[in-house]
Amino acid sequence: MKTFINSYKFGICLVSTVLLLNACTKNFGDMNTDPNLVTKPNMKFLFTFTADKLRPSGTEWIWESLEQLMRYTQQVSASPYELSGSINTRYRTYYADILPNLVEIRHQIDQEQDKDRYQKMGAVTYILGVYYGIRVTDMNGSIPYSEAILARYEDKFDPLFDTQQTLFTQWLGELDNAIQVLSDASLLNQESYGDADIFYQSDWVKWIKLANTLKLRIAARLENQDSEATRRIFQQVMQDATGPIDGDEMQLQYLNPTDAFLGADVDYRSRRYASRQMVRFMKKSDDPRIRIYFDQNDLTGSFRDTLAKYNVQLPSFIDPDDPFVMYQGGPADWTTDQSITQWMSNPFQVSQYSRYFLISPVNRLFLSPKLNGATGNALHVLVSYAETCFYIAEGIQKGYGAGIDTKGSVSDWYNKGIASSIRTMNEVAREAGSTMAFTGDGTAEIQAYQQHPQVALGSSNDLERIYIQQYLAFFRLPNEAYVLCRRTGYPIAGSAYYPMESFTEPIPRRFGINDPGEVNRANWESAYQEQGFTLRAVDAQTLSEERVWYDKNAPTFGGGN
Repeated sequence: MKTFINSYKFGICLVSTVLLLNACTKNFGDMNTDPNLVTKPNMKFLFTFTADKLRPSGTEWIWESLEQLMRYTQQVSASPYELSGSINTRYRTYYADILPNLVEIRHQIDQEQDKDRYQKMGAVTYILGVYYGIRVTDMNGSIPYSEAILARYEDKFDPLFDTQQTLFTQWLGELDNAIQVLSDASLLNQESYGDADIFYQSDWVKWIKLANTLKLRIAARLENQDSEATRRIFQQVMQDATGPIDGDEMQLQYLNPTDAFLGADVDYRSRRYASRQMVRFMKKSDDPRIRIYFDQNDLTGSFRDTLAKYNVQLPSFIDPDDPFVMYQGGPADWTTDQSITQWMSNPFQVSQYSRYFLISPVNRLFLSPKLNGATGNALHVLVSYAETCFYIAEGIQKGYGAGIDTKGSVSDWYNKGIASSIRTMNEVAREAGSTMAFTGDGTAEIQAYQQHPQVALGSSNDLERIYIQQYLAFFRLPNEAYVLCRRTGYPIAGSAYYPMESFTEPIPRRFGINDPGEVNRANWESAYQEQGFTLRAVDAQTLSEERVWYDKNAPTFGGGN
């Protein structure tokens, strides 16, 4: 089910929240006397505004995902660029647009005379805060949280940086408490956000399922530090009466018809191309998503007749008889194979009348549905059913489900994940007005893919297959793909199944937080020293050598076992 933002409510919400944030910098006495300041914005509008800010921004997509993370995970082949000051916008967004509004909603609830009727509205604010907080700590380690938004209410401007271990403990507790409140049938006559909840329209059961899937996200991240915690959380989720996300209609997703999203910036600084290894695997496994993720090159139609007419041979890396010859990928590192990279931006000249671009670009319309006047819509899927299924398949495969009812086998959950990923990506493509994998219900295409020898479980590398399907499903969630590759070391360098290519650049394992200034510099410096981070480091080499807490025991990129 897709959810649409009500444009009128969203506009009011935006104005209300901007005024609220501006008011935070004013003298509190002035706030009580200036009639032009909004001191109590509507909770519903705050919620809508905050929910819309959860999706990765266009800035994050360009500067972090397409230019950095998707190259590091080798999901795209692209020209390398420096780590600019525009990365880590997630950190700024959390403290400017998300946490302040969630805390303000809780504060307003506490002021209500009948506040017991707002408990479920309050509970979901913690779920949203945890969702985005995970993304922030992924790349930053210790961050302010427990004291982060006390300036407005307690004049505290120097919040402590909570350690990542402390954050996960607190967030798991907040998720458990939210699940308890949302499940409590004795809480009668509860107020709700209604349609202002752009994700679930205040369907509390769906919020519980999301909270449980977020617990699985945390469990996966904890594994290299505390596998017993991973086991405990996995079993809690699987035994919960409501459980995690269990269908496409339960995904955290929404569609905003007015959202231009990336626009022409999808090509900012350079075009992005298909990854060679991803294209190779998708071709040999007959993956229907290849038509969604990548555009065709120019080797279509009667190109073979043209080659024969002029007695010209294609470069040796292309088989002209390949039925998928229209999909060709580039190397992960452009410095490693000039025989291919010379064709990344240059056409192959056959005659003065005929030339062909050989490398398949990333499907720009899939990422930017209003590109060049197109009229598609951006469907954002932030937490998916496929992700849930692959976590469960991974957990069962590793033995974490021993002694409990996992409600299906490894293969059951794995195949559910594949099916949901293909359906979801096809729906995102349909909304975008982009190339689709299928036009019917996809049953035949999905079953054929699940049964393909390169995909079906039952081989000696089943865990690798589960990881690779997660990896493919995360094409529209670059942060999750990066975390997967970082925590597991998959794809593995030298794998006969799906190899990670040689990559000569240092790959950052964290981002940097700017010096917060004199007011909170001491806490920032203390947190960095405790983590073993270099103060003010912004270069890739240093960031590649310093790891956040849960990453300390993880393998190198490509070094899984």
